[in-house]
Amino acid sequence: MAYQIHKAVVIGSGTMGAAIAAHLANAGVPVTLLDIVPKDAPAGNKEARNKIVNEGWDRCVKAKPANLMSIELKTLVKLGNLEDDFGVVAEADWIVEAIVEDLKIKQSLMARIDEARKPNAIVTTNTSGIPVKAIAEGRSKEFKKHFLGTHFFNPPRYLKLLEIIPTADTDKEAVKFISWFGEYKLGKGIVLCKDTPNFIGNRVFFGTATFGMNFILENGYTVDEVDSITGPLMGRPKTATFRLADLVGIDVWEHVGKNLGPMIPHDKLAQEYLKAEAPNKLIAALVERKWLGNKTKVGFYKEVRKKDGSKEFWSLDLKTLEHVAPTKPRFDSIKKAKDITELGERLKALLDENDKAAQLVQALTYQGFQYAASLLPEVADAPKPIDDAIRWGFGHEAGPFETWDMLGVRDIVKRMKAAGYAAPKWVEAMLKSGNEAFYQYKNGVKVGVYDVTKEKYVRIAKPDGAVLLKGLKVVNENAGASLRDMGDGVACVDFHTKMNALDDDIFAIVNEAFERLEKDFDGLVIGSEAENFSAGANLFMVVVAAQQGMWDTLDQAIRKLQSLNMRMRYSPKPIVVAPAGLALGGGCEITMHASRVVASSETYIGLVELGAGVIPAGAGTKEILRRIVNPPMKTENAEVLSHLQRAFLQIGQAKVATSAEEARDMKILAPQDRIVMHRDHLLAEAKREALHMIAAGYRPPAPEPIYAAGRDMLGALRVGAWMFKEGKYISEYDHHIANKLAFVMCGGELTRSQWVSEQYILDLEREAFLSLCGEEKTQARMWSLLQTGKPLRN
Repeated sequence: MAYQIHKAVVIGSGTMGAAIAAHLANAGVPVTLLDIVPKDAPAGNKEARNKIVNEGWDRCVKAKPANLMSIELKTLVKLGNLEDDFGVVAEADWIVEAIVEDLKIKQSLMARIDEARKPNAIVTTNTSGIPVKAIAEGRSKEFKKHFLGTHFFNPPRYLKLLEIIPTADTDKEAVKFISWFGEYKLGKGIVLCKDTPNFIGNRVFFGTATFGMNFILENGYTVDEVDSITGPLMGRPKTATFRLADLVGIDVWEHVGKNLGPMIPHDKLAQEYLKAEAPNKLIAALVERKWLGNKTKVGFYKEVRKKDGSKEFWSLDLKTLEHVAPTKPRFDSIKKAKDITELGERLKALLDENDKAAQLVQALTYQGFQYAASLLPEVADAPKPIDDAIRWGFGHEAGPFETWDMLGVRDIVKRMKAAGYAAPKWVEAMLKSGNEAFYQYKNGVKVGVYDVTKEKYVRIAKPDGAVLLKGLKVVNENAGASLRDMGDGVACVDFHTKMNALDDDIFAIVNEAFERLEKDFDGLVIGSEAENFSAGANLFMVVVAAQQGMWDTLDQAIRKLQSLNMRMRYSPKPIVVAPAGLALGGGCEITMHASRVVASSETYIGLVELGAGVIPAGAGTKEILRRIVNPPMKTENAEVLSHLQRAFLQIGQAKVATSAEEARDMKILAPQDRIVMHRDHLLAEAKREALHMIAAGYRPPAPEPIYAAGRDMLGALRVGAWMFKEGKYISEYDHHIANKLAFVMCGGELTRSQWVSEQYILDLEREAFLSLCGEEKTQARMWSLLQTGKPLRN
């Protein structure tokens, strides 16, 4: 390609600019973050002149959830100001503008960048509403050729959507390159947008959200009622409606609404609700009171401390504007629908009811379909960009057209018309021509989409190198897992239990995969398209077996997991594990025993067994010792205590890495393991890694003994655990478990330190696990996790 990005500059250190810089660092790109010099800053005083950028970056680094995938990555970010350090612009391959939403100020900055940028440097704006073409007015032909919009969604690390907005002057190769870079290097879902007001995501969102707010106020719904209805029940995030408004910022809501209205005079559906008196009056009142949501700690919700010190969130009474204690709304329609797993079937059940909750679902669904369809072909030629934008930018389970297909387009069109939300004429025309859905499907996968401008389906391009499990040949499967043929001599095992909890079905398929690997395949991938890799062992099976005294069954189950992991570690052919989402307990142990790990960047992984009242016993304790304690102890006269304490605390505090990069810092991932930014590419990259290892002549590692520190270090760990107990940092029972863990990690009461076999530690792990399972308080912890999802500190 003619373009490359080895250095970047982000201008504007506000919430978005600093977070974009952080995400570039996550991708390994060195970046300089610039902002203006304070008016009163004296010349020569660098700290004073960098005050604004320093404060912006400091907020970014301290923000929760974290913008950086590892704090170590902050060294990739340099800070400067627009007067002393503007020279870095001349060295940058990509310059991102993320300053105040003011056209004249943006144009002035672009004039400076035009003079400084090097040939082929790409310049983009992160504007969320100003026409991209207007920002480039007056600039050189070369500047315009390399200028476009790149609209990130906040926070950039976590929200997948990146809207790419070229102008008529933008070089097509530049658009192609920045789209590729956004997808493959930054892990984004790319939506190519026309340069229309608020592009796609925010245009659809505000056109439906303003309707929703008006409907809610007109029909007397409460905040608690609305958020109990409009979250996961409707395939939307837990933030639902009002928690989302608090998260976005009520001042931002007002700002976007005021700016959007004048830009879309032709949009009659949106204008009706943008101008509605009740919502505007409410939003203005909250802004006047500075009740702006999360940023001011009061908005539609307010945190209140109860007498016992615990906190609860009081919601706003939309009539009195006073915060009131939370309620738990109950609706018959929700009771009937809430346990239906499939989104389409759940919504069908709700749309067939007629209570207050169902009426809100009907209104939001029908108007959402109507409004999204009304925007075609203005904002896009086909439904797919809108669906992608809503899923990736707002966390919906499905976009409006995907959902409409689930419900049946023809039937819903009739219902919409009867309810007063008539579908646009192009939808009627599509149905009249015999096309019953917005998408064409093959084996449950979308392969075509209806193009409104062409009045026919167009092919959906398959991403380069993508692997879709549905399209792979199934070699064998059961209720817990499947063994599939990925082609090129590589097999794949994917789990499909609830939360991919490990059970006998999974063990059976994995062991069959190992057998077939010896004779039928050259490499194996263990991974899936599920949200989570594995939440660990089937806890229900463990606690029931313990309470019924089925010790042989439990012993065999642990031996089975240990054997599986050790067999994987020493497999003569490469086994690549591809975790994403949660990889906890046994899921973490499986990951650590792979020949190689190809992890999604958003992998949350750790040994969390202490929360269930046990210790890691699927070879996890052994493996942490091998990774953290072994390496330094191979140096003569090395001191073990600090390394042993690190390993002990990592397991004892049930630490979970909040990214794959952090997992590498914690030694859960090894230096040679790979991290993939785009979740959808994970299985393809895992297969690629397996093929690379095969071609390179992979050989398994030699058996490695484990350093056992013996009774002196056991005494030191026990003293540390006792001090934690005395300081009331841990409970009596935590202390009891910690002593069991210390015993295993030191190799028991050995009179001197020595190297022991892996099996020696595995036996200690298993014995400690079984003994803890027999304790009443461990069983109580397990039941608490199963029933409430929360650890019990008994």
